[in-house]
Amino acid sequence: MVGMAEYGGDELLIVTLAMGAAAFVLGRIHPALLVIPAIPFGIVVWFFRDPNRTGTDAPEIMLSPADGTVSDITELDETRFISGRAVRIGIFLSPFNVHVNRTPCDGTVMMVEHKSGEFLPAYNPEAPTRNESAALGLRLDNGLLIIVKQITGILARRIVCEAELGDRLTRGQRYGMIKFGSRTELYIPVQSCGEVLVKIGDKVVGGQTPLCAVKVAAVKAEEEDVVILNS
Repeated sequence: MVGMAEYGGDELLIVTLAMGAAAFVLGRIHPALLVIPAIPFGIVVWFFRDPNRTGTDAPEIMLSPADGTVSDITELDETRFISGRAVRIGIFLSPFNVHVNRTPCDGTVMMVEHKSGEFLPAYNPEAPTRNESAALGLRLDNGLLIIVKQITGILARRIVCEAELGDRLTRGQRYGMIKFGSRTELYIPVQSCGEVLVKIGDKVVGGQTPLCAVKVAAVKAEEEDVVILNS
């Protein structure tokens, strides 16, 4: 549970204090009532679990950035960072999934975009465009540009994205989480997406399940200053 203190410290402290007070009161009434505050405490501890994960080191493989279920695989226009057609793989995270997000590959952070919005259910088709989100643009060593996007859901009210501009992230590295039900997306340029390795309905594991294979040949890309986009 590596990420519990890092990403769930505030919630865990609040629940611990509240459940401690409840346990004191209920314990004085009858010892058997101590099980009542233990249940919500256990739920919070379980939600913020963060198991270690290991995936392939093959540079052409993009690992899943989150645990969950593949909800859609779509080709669309991505104008903010990739500037062209992209394949989007959407992953729905239920409250029962591990919610820590991991990077799909090695790369340098070239964009951090936070967008305010609504809190539609993460499975709603309009959630990707209308909900609050945080998008991370990465540039691989070969010049390939990809995006990992965190999107809130009806229960998720806080996105944690600790990656900063210029950071060098490694494959499978933890960089944040979305708290209490959400959606995570991976965007790959169409011309660089060799093969999608999952289908809609597949269960995936963050930092472990291969989502797609990309073409590893060098991608021509102009060197540009690191910028941050906000909206």
